[in-house]
Amino acid sequence: MKLLLLGGDGQLGQRLLAALSPLGEVVPTTLNGTLANGNACERLDLTDLDAIAPLIERIAPDVVVNATAHTAVDKAESEPDLAHRINAEAPARIARACAARDALLVHYSTDYVFDGRGTRPYREIDPTAPLGVYGRTKRAGEEAVQGSGARHMIFRTAWVYDVHGHNFLRTMLRVGAERDELRVVDDQVGSPTPAWLLADTTAAILRRTEQRNGLWHLTATGQTSWHGFATAIFEGATVRGLLAKAPRVVPIPSSEYPTPAARPAYSVLDTSAIRLDFDLALPQWADALETTLDRMKA
Repeated sequence: MKLLLLGGDGQLGQRLLAALSPLGEVVPTTLNGTLANGNACERLDLTDLDAIAPLIERIAPDVVVNATAHTAVDKAESEPDLAHRINAEAPARIARACAARDALLVHYSTDYVFDGRGTRPYREIDPTAPLGVYGRTKRAGEEAVQGSGARHMIFRTAWVYDVHGHNFLRTMLRVGAERDELRVVDDQVGSPTPAWLLADTTAAILRRTEQRNGLWHLTATGQTSWHGFATAIFEGATVRGLLAKAPRVVPIPSSEYPTPAARPAYSVLDTSAIRLDFDLALPQWADALETTLDRMKA
């Protein structure tokens, strides 16, 4: 199997590069043609839409895994054209190129396609209603892939973090080492999901001889608030010696932490379908965090 990995240097891309390697030849791309370890790789700027199809045609992959996105939720509000180009137009081009050579496209999306007014975990069939530019452009990307004629697997995920990159875990560990008290939002609820879980699950699904077309929700199970997530991070980090002491974490409402982009208050995703369709066992978010912190200590 030959796999083209778009975005091999991001927090998800780095995990995918390791997880997909046992499946066959993995050809990664980055914006500057260099991986996180300094090795050279294919160069691809997704804002250059006309460069996408020629690359896919030249590499001739069996599977294209798109781990790229404009994920700066607040910044997207001030640069909607760029967000749309990367999150919607680029996936459309990728999907059409995959359709032309019957390659499978694996694409990732987000809980932000929902408005957060639900009272139970969102299912794949629930109506979408994005609150901001990021969610709207990601939903447009989903629709472009679904309507392209390409064989595809779309995985919606949420609250992604890793030991690398810009994410909530790393931010909390940094500011937690600098301050005695933190104020963290307590009225937004979701399922923190480590990048390694997305990568390992993607690889496990691709390893199957029979693959399906469709869209699935893929997160760790269970739910918490950002305040609850922060508290668990500090507890786990201090036990492992990653922090000298845990700061006091004060719960606050979203109204006390205004942001340019509105966030869904409740964005827990129902993962029943992916667990049933692929016979998967997904960890609880707290257990996944413990595993991640163990890896950081190691």
